[in-house]
Amino acid sequence: MKGFWKSQKNLSRLERKLAKQKTRVELTSGRIAEEVYNRLIELEDIEAIRKLKAAYCDACDDDHDGDAVAALFVKNGTWQQIGGTKNADDRKRIGKEEIADFMFGLREAGFIKRSSHIVTNPVISVQGDQASGLWKFLMLYTHQNGTYFRIIGRYEDNYVKRNKEWFFKSLTAHVEENGPYQNGDLRD
Repeated sequence: MKGFWKSQKNLSRLERKLAKQKTRVELTSGRIAEEVYNRLIELEDIEAIRKLKAAYCDACDDDHDGDAVAALFVKNGTWQQIGGTKNADDRKRIGKEEIADFMFGLREAGFIKRSSHIVTNPVISVQGDQASGLWKFLMLYTHQNGTYFRIIGRYEDNYVKRNKEWFFKSLTAHVEENGPYQNGDLRD
């Protein structure tokens, strides 16, 4: 009978050790799950920002649809181009109305027949409901006179998340180079 009580005592000690280990495993698992969840949210936010940038490029390439571009910005968002083109000054456009008017102004100027915005090398940093992004861009467009142009530069963006959706807080296009790259019809 003595052996029975001794083994019961050892068993309860072992059970206490196992209970402590189980608690540690649960705490560690919880921390790991939380870390994985936070990383997943960050990746989802980065992907949503990539899609926001793609929507911006699509709206610009849709004959500079001012309403579609402005819809991607917060109420008092800003759009600015610095350097390099005859058709846009360095003035900061503030608010959806000014942004839309500027884009429609490019359309109404009538010099762009077709365009394609190509963005690359994104570096996106998310901090909660705020984020920033650096991008390289190449814009190709066909002038109404048949000349082919290219604009090379970089974007510096700031984003904000509102009601689980990302918007531009500011977009700055730094034009580094702008000019014709080929004259005439490419089909010749």
